[in-house]
Amino acid sequence: MTEEKKKNRNKLKIIPLGGIGEIGKNITVYEFGDDIILVDCGLMFPTDDMLGIDYVIPDIAYLKKNREKVKGIFITHGHEDHIGGLPFILEDINVPVYGTALSIALIELKTQEHGIKNPLLNVVKEGTVIKAGCFTVEFIRVSHSIDDAVAFAVKTPVGTVVQTGDFKIDLTPVGGKVIDMSRFAELGKRGVLALLSDSTNADRPGFNVSESNISDTFIQYFKQAEGRIIVATFASNVHRLQQVIDAARIYNKKVCLLGKSMLRIVKLSRELNLLNVRDDMLVDINDINRFKDNEIVILSTGSQGETMSGLVRMATGQHSKVTLKANDLVILSATPIPGNEKYVYDVINKIYRIGASVINDSTDRVHVSGHACEEELKIMLSLVRPRFFIPVHGEYRHLYKHAALAERMGVRKSNIFVAENGAVIELSRRSGKMKDSVQAGSVFVNGLRVGDVGETVLRERKQLGNEGVFVVNAVLSFNKRHALTADTEVVSRGFVYMRESVELIEESKKVVSDIVRKCYNTNKRNIDIPAMVNAIKKGLGRFLYDKTMKNPVIIPVITVK
Repeated sequence: MTEEKKKNRNKLKIIPLGGIGEIGKNITVYEFGDDIILVDCGLMFPTDDMLGIDYVIPDIAYLKKNREKVKGIFITHGHEDHIGGLPFILEDINVPVYGTALSIALIELKTQEHGIKNPLLNVVKEGTVIKAGCFTVEFIRVSHSIDDAVAFAVKTPVGTVVQTGDFKIDLTPVGGKVIDMSRFAELGKRGVLALLSDSTNADRPGFNVSESNISDTFIQYFKQAEGRIIVATFASNVHRLQQVIDAARIYNKKVCLLGKSMLRIVKLSRELNLLNVRDDMLVDINDINRFKDNEIVILSTGSQGETMSGLVRMATGQHSKVTLKANDLVILSATPIPGNEKYVYDVINKIYRIGASVINDSTDRVHVSGHACEEELKIMLSLVRPRFFIPVHGEYRHLYKHAALAERMGVRKSNIFVAENGAVIELSRRSGKMKDSVQAGSVFVNGLRVGDVGETVLRERKQLGNEGVFVVNAVLSFNKRHALTADTEVVSRGFVYMRESVELIEESKKVVSDIVRKCYNTNKRNIDIPAMVNAIKKGLGRFLYDKTMKNPVIIPVITVK
């Protein structure tokens, strides 16, 4: 082994494979010598230009190449952007997974849905320390918009690294579990090599609002409502569900659960004693018409305007059991995920057209973020006092804002690493540098297919959506003099309306016939079908663009009689 390789073996590598420069698909690799552990493995929801894609997961090629090194996966909390990609890793690398009770319960459901046999799932309580290879990982309680969220203190041979996960500093949380600031302070006193910290709200000044403040708002609206109340929120926000249930209890209202994920999360949360609701408060969807409108609260999915969610189906009249009424009050208790704004405002407009009332965070405080704002991030930095700082979980505007904040809090600029997905950050006890990179990026999940759709297919889908398709069917035959003739038919979809474009269609047929004959004569009267196909694509493409300024997908079909 060379001296260089020996030196590298004594350095900690931190490699973010996702969650850098984006919101979602968070996954971080810790590597030292022959040992690797992972923190989280999430997914990301597709943007508008990812046509037909269901969701996006991290590229784990680096982990597959080093699968024998992977000793365990540690989960900070149960949100999709932190656990959604996990089943795809476990299909290839079935190693122990460690998380708190709610996180593991949600992961177990996912592994069942994906048909993963015998996953090695381990429930860990806050304060517990787990050994995995040369690493020891301590679970530290934090506050977030889902119960059982934790940060990690990862002890490595060169020092302790703190990764906050998603967090905020809420001194009056709904569940009563306050972030363990004293533990972060103790770690800071002992010395922290590096801090990886949530950057999602780094561009928001001040402090975040406490979850408990939302309770008074719900109570106020529940008191005033004359008809049914429909609350749409993230099913995973158990604290928010508890606030709705508590407000319903005050005014003797029944609660109806709508949406597969809502039913599933409530069932799990009750089993884990994370949600307090009496059986007699819950009413089945089939029985709500037995009660007066002002006695019913519907807890529904659909806060992000998802097409098949309970709220959207109610708003569009497509739900088989419930239709919105003019005297309904709809409360959207969530902030739109970046990219979902259009869908959220579409459903709000539909609700207003029905005549129902809508309350969302732009009209009153019915939602608070689960992520730390600027002053809370400063408190975390001052408690932990890291030698090195790596902002994670955010777009680049968030990462750079957080990096500037760390510098103001006393971290040397040379010790701050704003990375890219796949960047390798090497740390020793006193030095650090960002060098090289490993394969990283996005893998698209399209139905049951994983990774089959790449950038090329997406470009083709965009072209089909924007320009349409032009199918050419050229049937080639020979007359008595052995001259080639081409009987050409065309079909247009999403490009031009054929009945109103007769002249263009006839001209296109002539262009194709001329190209076929020219190609036949050029190739010394041989029918070279691949050459003809390429010639038709190029020649007809130029003709159609000159006539329409559009570039439809051209599909030539050549048949020889």
